[in-house]
Amino acid sequence: MEAPRSREQQARDYLKTHRIMELLDHLTSVLLFVRPGNPREYLISVLECMKIAKETNVPFPYFMDNSNITAMFEMLDNSGKGTISFLQYKEALKTLGLCDADEVLSDDGHIINLPKFKKEVNKRTQEIWSSF
Repeated sequence: MEAPRSREQQARDYLKTHRIMELLDHLTSVLLFVRPGNPREYLISVLECMKIAKETNVPFPYFMDNSNITAMFEMLDNSGKGTISFLQYKEALKTLGLCDADEVLSDDGHIINLPKFKKEVNKRTQEIWSSF
């Protein structure tokens, strides 16, 4: 006979199922990026925009644009080769909240260049925002 799940495990499952931690990570990132004068009102407006975007099937605008993604890539590519390693790529996705720490990303053996990095960040961003 299986033991009943603990309340702690039920809470973890709930958070994971509804992607609450990812949502909170994104909202925190937005706050730190924009630094609005009234954070509560700003968060309410962001959540309202997310709701409207979901209801109308319009992609939600992410706070990072291509110039921010390029800047991040350039910080990772400190030697100026135009590429980053798969490990750097994976860590960048984790830092941006675009993949879970336990998510297995398949390393296709290719080094990541800027166009591939931008494409993947933008794709994952839209997937995440549309899932909330």
